[in-house]
Amino acid sequence: MKRFESMSVGWRVALGASAAAGLLLAAARTVSTLSTLRTERQILDTDMQAKVERVADALSASNASLLKLIDNQYRLFEGMFAQQQWMGAMKKVRNAAEARSAEDARLPPAWMDEGKAKFLLGTDDQGRDVLSAILFGMRVSLLIGIASVLLSIVIGVGLGLLSGYIGGKVDAFIMRVCDVMLSFPAILVALLIDGVFRALLPRDAHGDVAFAVLILAIALSGWVQYARTVRGSTLVEKNKEYVQAARVIGVSPLMIMFKHVLPNVTGPVLVLATVHIATAIITEATLSFLGVGVPPTTPSLGTLIRIGQEFLFSGEWWITIFPGVALVLLVLSVNLLGDWLRDALNPKLR
Repeated sequence: MKRFESMSVGWRVALGASAAAGLLLAAARTVSTLSTLRTERQILDTDMQAKVERVADALSASNASLLKLIDNQYRLFEGMFAQQQWMGAMKKVRNAAEARSAEDARLPPAWMDEGKAKFLLGTDDQGRDVLSAILFGMRVSLLIGIASVLLSIVIGVGLGLLSGYIGGKVDAFIMRVCDVMLSFPAILVALLIDGVFRALLPRDAHGDVAFAVLILAIALSGWVQYARTVRGSTLVEKNKEYVQAARVIGVSPLMIMFKHVLPNVTGPVLVLATVHIATAIITEATLSFLGVGVPPTTPSLGTLIRIGQEFLFSGEWWITIFPGVALVLLVLSVNLLGDWLRDALNPKLR
């Protein structure tokens, strides 16, 4: 204290200023430290709040997933319960149908003893009405016959026009193919084509493409007749004056074939097509009888005859006789239609 009193005024002022500066520096450091602490606290609070929000979102999403899982499980069990109820109901219906089918199995025609009026032609071994099966089988046989004939016409007429109009090596090649095809029976060619496609396709796909394979097999075994018929008519027509006039004015050969020659060779094709429908129906019935035609679940005429022949000698003759008679009548009707169409389209027979 005595030393401080003995100092001059200048030193006293300098020492006071130095002390004040130290105090100010300390205060500034304190303020900076407090500001830093406040900023870090705000950052920690923000991070903590973000973490809390993320945890809340995760819990919310987890709860939503859990609720969705519970709802899916509830719907699954509900669907399984409903399916079990439906299967139980269908089982009861199937049992009732089987019991009724067992009652109605192998019933004779209505005019015989033990026959029923609602089964006019009797029933088969599964209790199905033979008349209904015949009507459905005729529809299947007609559909396959007509579709295969149309495909045969497209192939045969196209190749016949090409062979007759162009001639030369093309004509020779197509005719040699026709000769080879005619060397084998149509049923054998159809069996071969059907067997090849069944070997190439997976076993699971046989039922889905059975109709297409059968139509293609019958068509590829029957196009030769159309090709030879159209070729002969085309050889006559291409030398007539209207074809030569079309060539002179610059009409293309393709246009001449389809616009001028084709309409004049369709008469024999239509007659041949009606007769070929009957042949295609017999071919389909033969293939189905041999077990390589339509699927066993589809009652075509050939399938009905094949199933019925197992009961022919056990007394249930109607199961095979009536489908056979229906096949004969169907083929006879188509042949009569072909004969009438031939007479109607041939002016010399009028």
